[in-house]
Amino acid sequence: MKLRIAVVWAMVLLGGAGAAFAEGFVLSGTLDSTVSFAAGAGPFFSFNIEEYANLRMQTKIKDRAVFYGAFNAIAASGTSVRTAAALGLLQNADPVGLVPSPFVAGENYAAALELERLYFRLNGGYADIDAGLMRLAFGYGQAWGPSDFLNPRNPLFPDARPRAILGSAVSFYPVDTVKLLAFGAAPKNPLNGGGEGFLFGLSGDKHWDRASLQVLYAYETPAEALRGIHRGGLSLKAELELGFVADLLYTYDDEAKTGVEGLAAAAGFDYSFFDGDFYILAEYLYSGAASTTALTGGGRLSNRHYLYGMILYRLNDYTNFSLACIAGFDDLSFAPILGAEYELFQGLTLSLSGQVPLDRDTFSGDGNRGELGPGEPKRNCIITAKARLRL
Repeated sequence: MKLRIAVVWAMVLLGGAGAAFAEGFVLSGTLDSTVSFAAGAGPFFSFNIEEYANLRMQTKIKDRAVFYGAFNAIAASGTSVRTAAALGLLQNADPVGLVPSPFVAGENYAAALELERLYFRLNGGYADIDAGLMRLAFGYGQAWGPSDFLNPRNPLFPDARPRAILGSAVSFYPVDTVKLLAFGAAPKNPLNGGGEGFLFGLSGDKHWDRASLQVLYAYETPAEALRGIHRGGLSLKAELELGFVADLLYTYDDEAKTGVEGLAAAAGFDYSFFDGDFYILAEYLYSGAASTTALTGGGRLSNRHYLYGMILYRLNDYTNFSLACIAGFDDLSFAPILGAEYELFQGLTLSLSGQVPLDRDTFSGDGNRGELGPGEPKRNCIITAKARLRL
């Protein structure tokens, strides 16, 4: 509890100091008010309320440096807050790796506070330096993003903000269309100690008028692997009649003889038509058992073959409807997601979504449960209503 209070006071004092002594102090963020309902087979029933805020601040120091800070605050109540977090019913918590810090119980709610970003950037003529608690993103994938292994995403929980990493990066810009990056990151588990598992890497981006290419290499110092772990990535996007994207990352562990199972690769396209009123997106993922997207490789997926598809229809400037589906082909499980969004006025958006997890057991009751299915306890229907206020 003392740590949470210290975080709040640190953000307030830093914000006040930035406003008083620095240039261009900016405060922004979002406030989400969410009600979620889940019903399934048997006695399972869940009704949860969540209030979530993500507050961000930015302060420029002359023209050479920028300070960034952000934190998440959440208060939740309902049938079972812990069960809801485990099932992903709290809309801003991914049950694998993105659940906020431990909840503290209040009178009729549980609350948590989490430091999300805390870093600085030094701007130079041909190079920038970033260091601290920050997001270090790679690749051009829209749904799966295998190259984005430091900050993995989950299409099932699009509102869950990716975790930051504690590290540093130096960006070089030899010409306008080229970016070179050298980076380092602390070990994944900060409580292990021993100096094992540090990560170092290089990446390069090249941009053309209608295409972009990124190459990536990262080396993780030995933990259990005697020679460490090597990762190599390639990401490509092209804007033709369709927007194409390909994104892959290969993980090699010489001791484990990774082989083809170290590959995670995604490919897909997106397209807008009828003056942008209709938008479609489709992206396939292959997730090898030893890759960074797999559960056994530190990711969150247990199957190998996945497909994400989405159709978005914009009724007008304020209203849109969407239908998305995530499919796992190995166990024939699916997660259709239906959504509607309405902008009441600039800065306030209302949304309604429904998710229906399906697998073979849903239809036959034969016990063949899938990764994307209702699970246990079964949640055959998840409905969420949200009001988002932007600061």
